[in-house]
Amino acid sequence: MMNSFLRNTAQDILKNHKTLQDLVIVLPNRRAGLFFKQHLGSLIDSPIWMPEIKTIEDVFYQLAAQRPADELSLIFELYKTYQNLNPVAESFDQFYFWGEMILKDFNDVDQFMANAEKLYLHLSEIKEIESDLSFLSPSQIELIKQFWNAFQRQDRRHQEKFLRFWQLLGPLYKNYQVALDVSELSYPGKIYRKVAMGLELQAVPEKKYIFVGFNAFTTTEEKLVKYFISEFGAEIYWDIDAYYLEDRHQEAGMFFREYQKDKIFGPTFPEIIPNHIEVRQANIKTYATPLKSNQANLVGAILEKVDPQENWEETVVILPDEQLLFPVLHVLPDRISKVNVTMGYPIRNAPVYAFLEAVLEMQRFVKMDGENVLFYHQQIKNLLSTIYLKTAAPEFATKLLQIVQDQNMIHIPLPMLQEGGGLYQLVFQKVEAANLFSYLADLIRALAEHLEEEPLQRTYLFQCFKQLIRFREVLEKQEIQRLDMEFMIRLFRQIFREVKLPFEGEPLQGLQLMGVLESRNLDFRRVIICNMNEDSFPPSGGLNSMIPFNIRRAFGLPVQEQNDAIYAYTFYRLLHSAEEVHMIYATASDQGKAGEKSRYIQQMQIEMGLDQKDEVVFVPIDLKATGEINIEKTPEVLAQLERYIVRNDGSSVTSFSPSAINMFIDCRLKFYLRYLAGLEEKEEVKEEVDAAVFGNIAHYSMEFLYQGCIERKKRQVLVHEDFDDLKKNWVYPAIEKGVRKFYKLEDDKDTRLNGQIAIVRDVLHRYIIRLLDIDQASAPIQILSMEKEHRASFEVKAAYGDFKVALKGFIDRVDLQQGSIRLIDYKSGADKKDFAQVEDLFDANLKKRNKAAMQTLFYGLLYQSMYPENTLPLKPALFNFKEVFKEDFNPYLQEKQARKTGVEVNDYKDYQENFEYHLSEKLSEIFNPSLLFDQTEDLDKCKNCPYKEICGR
Repeated sequence: MMNSFLRNTAQDILKNHKTLQDLVIVLPNRRAGLFFKQHLGSLIDSPIWMPEIKTIEDVFYQLAAQRPADELSLIFELYKTYQNLNPVAESFDQFYFWGEMILKDFNDVDQFMANAEKLYLHLSEIKEIESDLSFLSPSQIELIKQFWNAFQRQDRRHQEKFLRFWQLLGPLYKNYQVALDVSELSYPGKIYRKVAMGLELQAVPEKKYIFVGFNAFTTTEEKLVKYFISEFGAEIYWDIDAYYLEDRHQEAGMFFREYQKDKIFGPTFPEIIPNHIEVRQANIKTYATPLKSNQANLVGAILEKVDPQENWEETVVILPDEQLLFPVLHVLPDRISKVNVTMGYPIRNAPVYAFLEAVLEMQRFVKMDGENVLFYHQQIKNLLSTIYLKTAAPEFATKLLQIVQDQNMIHIPLPMLQEGGGLYQLVFQKVEAANLFSYLADLIRALAEHLEEEPLQRTYLFQCFKQLIRFREVLEKQEIQRLDMEFMIRLFRQIFREVKLPFEGEPLQGLQLMGVLESRNLDFRRVIICNMNEDSFPPSGGLNSMIPFNIRRAFGLPVQEQNDAIYAYTFYRLLHSAEEVHMIYATASDQGKAGEKSRYIQQMQIEMGLDQKDEVVFVPIDLKATGEINIEKTPEVLAQLERYIVRNDGSSVTSFSPSAINMFIDCRLKFYLRYLAGLEEKEEVKEEVDAAVFGNIAHYSMEFLYQGCIERKKRQVLVHEDFDDLKKNWVYPAIEKGVRKFYKLEDDKDTRLNGQIAIVRDVLHRYIIRLLDIDQASAPIQILSMEKEHRASFEVKAAYGDFKVALKGFIDRVDLQQGSIRLIDYKSGADKKDFAQVEDLFDANLKKRNKAAMQTLFYGLLYQSMYPENTLPLKPALFNFKEVFKEDFNPYLQEKQARKTGVEVNDYKDYQENFEYHLSEKLSEIFNPSLLFDQTEDLDKCKNCPYKEICGR
């Protein structure tokens, strides 16, 4: 049978004590108590009264007839005391962090029975301390002087600030004790100190006390245990091993070596110290994994190799980092039917808490516009993407997200959100700070009903609800002046960040999963320890304390050395009965922690002479650079291209636009991804008005401006006087309509513009007035069409056969002016109008290929194809907004060689044959089965490409 400290102890107690009911067994924690009770029961063969089994804290609380208050109440009480001492005290939510630290220090001061008055004495009165150092040893005096010398090197401003606060801590401690006594509240250290100082008044207990498995006592605990041993005949069983006890360099045995020297504790140690670790010589393996998350898979692989007939209760997985809990649970072999988890899982890591956080964040950005309640789009999108709202009304959530995107809604009105029904009406409402608790409580109840078949999620909610109710009860008792939303949300986060979900189960069955400290006194045949990294096991150094290191040490308060000793003992304690030990560490740094293996691994490898190397568990990763992506024209790809071919009846599924042709010339793969694979760019709500948004609104505004004029005048010809009327009365209404069309707003919907859109409207007004000036100078103008789609059936001549494809394009404006038909394209950028020759417009290798010129000549092809009877000149023109204010502004294309005078393009038909020849060549390349859709070689074109991550560029 496996060696077990608790079983051996139970056996010894049974042997030495006939009436168990007269005993009180005191253990470090309740889990050890459960296992002790199990072992005791297995050794008894007839009915018998069991002993009382308690933890050390139970003993103190019973003797004091008092239990500690919850931390929130204690910090509130501390804050009130602090306010009385400090007239300019910060708000409670700002104090909360410091309050936690101060309370922890007060607890340490009392647990270790330090002289609080001397400890918190104003440091500027160091001479007073030096004059009364009778209670300090020479080494303690030296430590205080070291701190004072370091303090004197600080600048004056920091000294004064520090001293003022330090001066406050002494009175704060003293007044706080009085305040707690009045309110009948207490923290653990205060209770412990009260019991330890009144031990002489304790009556002889009716039962005999036996203390089992302790390692590091606080001063109050040590005093109580010693008193019970010396005065009441109590016994103590030490859970020790010679491996670390007899080696003074081993930090794991630090406390025990001190206790061995003590006149009361010394005689209680066994004559023969067990030597399990050295005798057993467990099979120890160490593993290095690249990432922390890989450790869970390795745990699963190790457990897969375990004989299914083995007793799973004898295997433990130690998780120093609770974030690994769920990854480990997900990879456990199917044959493990029972698992017991003994560790807390932080609520902050749960999806339910993330949802509540998002709800609170939404409340921070609620905006009032008169009577209307508006919510900021980013928080709404986050909430609508959560599983809770998605499942409550999936179609509504999808539709609403699309509306927000289409209408570029930066703020969403409350009625629109509440159309989703019950849960939506509960989530989306404006909440005042005073009603935040009831709002969250109702929301948690509704989520619990919604998640009836998900017990784990409901457990998270229950824990949140319990903490919330306690939070409300405590807050209602306090007199807080400022109770605004920011305060409440910050306080909520402060309090909930440390709340943990205590997993409950039958600890005596199945595979054991636990944190480091939960393993005390327990023995396992197989031990698997994750996160065996320095700064994880043992945890990183540093105590959150207002009391500096030297002062803590001088007054006997715990410092990092003691913490290291506790964790070292916990580690070596796991080896007492282990036959098989697996230690896993990650080589990559994580959250600022270096990927360095734990010192315990290093120590064991040296001390035990382990010569095997760490097993490196590789994650298969392709470290090669991303290869070229070439898409072959398979039958499936060619079937997609067939959609562009004109059928016998003259129809086609879709058509090539000038943008598609330009994209193919720039990068064939990009064309494939966008037009054949259908990977569209992700659209986002744009809070800033970029060039694309500005250009679209400008297009729509010009369309409404001229179309409205034609309808009002009932003629298509605009004369000089018409432009005066347009500039005076119709520009702003046209822009208003343009904004409505772009954001897909209904005619009766309020279009109160935000700041940026209002500025854009004014800027656009200036541009449109300038365009009207230019057109007025060219009047009369006959408007033939605005934003009209033009189509063409274009014959492609290819070596593999001729065929027709469909072309289309929206020409912003077609007008007749001085005997020429102008094909006008509005541009928000500074597109160039000159090109050297038509061939250049199709040359993929040309760095500054003129896409805009290619597009407007493409419009010439479309127009002439739709109106073959046209004999008038077709004159392409670019009205680019960035150039319209130039005195020499000329909208027409120029065929221009370098350093030569350009020739204005007066008629598309002069270039038609050459243009259509090169266009046909490009289209034949698109359909050529032997040509691949490959990547461009010009990496500059990849910089702003939405598909660059696919290419790895």
